Amino acid sequence: MMCTPEPLNPVFLQLGPLSIYWYGLIIATGAFLGLWIATRETERLGLKKDYMVDIVVFAIPAAIVCARLYYVIFEWDRYAGGPWWKVFAVWEGGIAIHGALIGSVLTAYIYTKIKGISFWMMADIAAPSIILGQAIGRWGNFMNQEAHGGPVSESFYNNFMQYLPGFINQQMCIDGTVYHPTFLYESLWNIIGFVLLLVLRHKFNPRRGEVFLSYVIWYSVGRFFVEGMRTDSLYLFGEIRTAQFISIVLVIGAVIAIIYRRKNGMANKYYSGKKVK
Repeated sequence: MMCTPEPLNPVFLQLGPLSIYWYGLIIATGAFLGLWIATRETERLGLKKDYMVDIVVFAIPAAIVCARLYYVIFEWDRYAGGPWWKVFAVWEGGIAIHGALIGSVLTAYIYTKIKGISFWMMADIAAPSIILGQAIGRWGNFMNQEAHGGPVSESFYNNFMQYLPGFINQQMCIDGTVYHPTFLYESLWNIIGFVLLLVLRHKFNPRRGEVFLSYVIWYSVGRFFVEGMRTDSLYLFGEIRTAQFISIVLVIGAVIAIIYRRKNGMANKYYSGKKVK
């Protein structure tokens, strides 16, 4: 469907030669809000809030490095034979959320082992914050007009998109064509997941580790379907999209982990720390 592009300014604030972009501001907002929620929950459970703060401080650089490595590995043809420094040129774009999650989880696991606290407890505390941060972060992609889907049909626009706020439709008008706001689909999916995880955690008092594993399942299911609509996917081989393949692996792995941990007595505590009767 054709349109007249009037994109939003991706720069939030210009201070001389320094540009502060909406993308970075939105990502930072999601991270700080998630950290605030997680530290409050950490204290409620009687743990030191410094534990969560430390994990985030160590996890952020690890997440950035792993997110970049993940992207470069699956886009190696783009960098092979080019200037070596391009591999590190994060400012030119090219990071992957799955890589960031791998780096963050590994960092948290190492930290909790060193401190002698439960990794699964900290993961359960962090899970709602992670998915909320992802929901907010997708609006950074929106400001950059990236992570969108393919062109929409006129019928889809008339039956759905015309009811969205005008600024969303206008921002999804790229080079004269309206594209699917897949950032919005994933953001809404993650917000619903955030609410469900809070309900699961506080109303059902699940076994330790199962809030985090539920997050893995919920996010991966949504990402699988949204990824199938995107135009900027990384590919594993042929027409196999990397994010979809990883999502399937994560869902299967999380389900197996839940069953295995229950069967082998590794999940015999509630989220609150009480023994399962």
